[in-house]
Amino acid sequence: MTTTATDEQAVNPVRARLLLTLAGLITVPGIVLRFTSRDIPHPAEALLFGLAIVGAAFLLSWAAEAAQLDISAGLAIALLALIAVLPEYAVDFVFADKAGHAVAEFGSRCAAANSSTASPCSLALANMTGANRLLIGVGWSMVAVLAWWRWRKQGVAVGEVRLERSNSVEIAYLTVACLYSLTLPLKRTVTLVDAVILIGIFVAYTIRISRAPAETPHLVGPAAYLGSFSTAHRRAAVVGLLVFAAAVILLCAEHFADALVATGKSLGVSEFLLVQWLAPLASEAPELVVAGLYAWRLKSALGLSTLVSAKVNQWTLLVGSLPIVFALSSGTHHGLPIDGDQRGELLLTAAQSVFAVAILATLSLSLREAFALFALFWAQFVVGAVVPESAHGAELTIVSVVYLGLAGTILVRDRGRLSALFVMGFRTSYRQLQEDP
Repeated sequence: MTTTATDEQAVNPVRARLLLTLAGLITVPGIVLRFTSRDIPHPAEALLFGLAIVGAAFLLSWAAEAAQLDISAGLAIALLALIAVLPEYAVDFVFADKAGHAVAEFGSRCAAANSSTASPCSLALANMTGANRLLIGVGWSMVAVLAWWRWRKQGVAVGEVRLERSNSVEIAYLTVACLYSLTLPLKRTVTLVDAVILIGIFVAYTIRISRAPAETPHLVGPAAYLGSFSTAHRRAAVVGLLVFAAAVILLCAEHFADALVATGKSLGVSEFLLVQWLAPLASEAPELVVAGLYAWRLKSALGLSTLVSAKVNQWTLLVGSLPIVFALSSGTHHGLPIDGDQRGELLLTAAQSVFAVAILATLSLSLREAFALFALFWAQFVVGAVVPESAHGAELTIVSVVYLGLAGTILVRDRGRLSALFVMGFRTSYRQLQEDP
């Protein structure tokens, strides 16, 4: 049997098998619907395909966690974050592919087949910006609040999540990506040059973390159950779950995307909003649950580091991949078009990201900072509700300016820490990072 770092109560075979079975079962209706021609309402169709993706995403997440037993610690965290966001990649690639076909058919306007619907280009960017903002505004703040609550129940006054010095690697590379992302709202397209730069950052980051020493992972829930298997059985189970879950996502992603858009049309709800917020909720659910579970078990640093690594993946590899998918489907070398509304969405997402990494330059996230992330995430909707219809979109600029102003204040105040962060993140060996400062 393999030894893993788990809480004793973390390995409950009956509960673990029940959760694995439940996750597998909720994929079945979507798979059946995928291979039948049943005529059901679009909202029900979106629900079934969405549940299939959620179930597959949980299976992916648990399998990826168990896979940490066979690879280095840093690479394991990156792999876990990458696999956990695969559903997000799948859905976003569907919209990017449709955007490319729309440009090939209608020209550079990237028009929708029906003028009353959002264009495929805007939907491709909507899904990506929504996912990134949810990850920080909800995910990061959730970990800090849960950690504070659990420590409070233990009678311990802990007001922040303190990351390890080795986490400076993720934050340093994320900072570079965030600073570069500020150039995207100034452009008319997300180009192949942007793709090369952003994917290059991701590759450099992966090479850097692959040098991290091996550590015994902290597994909980179904992942801990899988980790308790013998080596051969564990690897077979992990591979089987990864293959099955990936197949479900590939089979259902396009139909889920189509059903969301059709649901918006049939219910008179903006399909843009559904794609921006509902689709990421389905695809981001597993990693948010995993991070929350770590925080609940008083391993908040692990939970936050997993979400930070996921943010690196989404803000480099995901964003960089979209123009490549678009170029392949459109048969051109043109970048993914950015319209006026999406320019504001990109600016807000980039500004939030810069503010978030400015906070983490201290390698900690306090309860007050977590509330700031959560409140500013919702500020877009509050401000948007009060600005006049003629000023639609102004809320994006207003909240972006607030984010950037706060980030600038923090970076000026902590400029010494930021330079030290870059030294640790890019140059200091992992052995030195693990030593006491």
